[in-house]
Order: sequence, then C-alpha cells, then structure tokens
Amino acid sequence: MKKIKVEINKKLHELEVCDSELLIELLRDRLGFLGTKYSCLEGDCGVCTVLVNGKNVLSCLMLAAEVDGASVTTIEGLAENGVLHPLQEAFIDKGAVQCGFCTPGMILAAKALLDQNPHPTDEQIERAIDGNLCRCTGYVKIVEAVKDASKKINPNDQISISK
Repeated sequence: MKKIKVEINKKLHELEVCDSELLIELLRDRLGFLGTKYSCLEGDCGVCTVLVNGKNVLSCLMLAAEVDGASVTTIEGLAENGVLHPLQEAFIDKGAVQCGFCTPGMILAAKALLDQNPHPTDEQIERAIDGNLCRCTGYVKIVEAVKDASKKINPNDQISISK
C-alpha cells in the first residue's frame, strides 16, 4: 500500500492505494466517478480517458500511485455550479452523443486539445480524438461539436496570420 495525495476535480484526496491498483479502479470503483468507463482495459478504445495535469491519459493503463501529487479531471469535473462545460453543451447541441458510452472520454480528449490549441482545424480535431472509438456517430458530428465549442470557449480570440 502507498499513501498518495491527488486533486480530483478540484478536490484534494488523501488515499491509500495498492501497488497494482489502476487509476480507473480508484476513480470509478472507490471514488464513484462513474463517467470513467471500463471497456477494453488495453488502451485501445479511449473510453476511460481522463486528464492528468491537463493531458489525456487512459486510466486503464495508469497505476493509481502514479497520480500522487497530480491533478486529475474526470467528466464529472467539467461542469461548474450545475452549468455544463461548452464542450458538453456542444456535444448535445450538435447531436454528437448517440449511445453516450464514448462521450466522456471523447469530451476530455477534446478538452485537452482545446486547452492547447483554441482554434484547431478539422484535421487537428480528428488527430486529437483518434484514440477514442465511437461505434455510433461516424465522428462528423463530434468534430462539429468540438469546433462549435472552440468558438464558445474563446469567442474573443482572434486568429492572427503571420506573414
């Protein structure tokens, strides 16, 4: 057992974790963040995507002990004061949510992209979510949702073109 301190969705947790405990087990089974889903458990589908220090992480491939001192964001941590994050709203508005199974991981992968690149191209969006599999939507509406959210998140940003 190892003692860790980790910030999850802006709340500090002090926990004891087993050496072999996966981050997904800690988040979902012990702490109840059910938006982090089990699926392949091999890092192939992206369903278990969370953000660790702002970067996409497949929680089925990361040990819980590795997040000691880190900041973790799950899908539950995006909404603030009951108000959905612009990405969550855009996924609903653009019909990018079908069965919803892949949606939390897809949204978190998109958030990591928009935090790094507030005005991505379609190709950049596709690359950012290429590790997240969806069987329902065909990705077109997902890309549209991410583009729409980028406008809402950064409405006053101007794209400058250098000569």
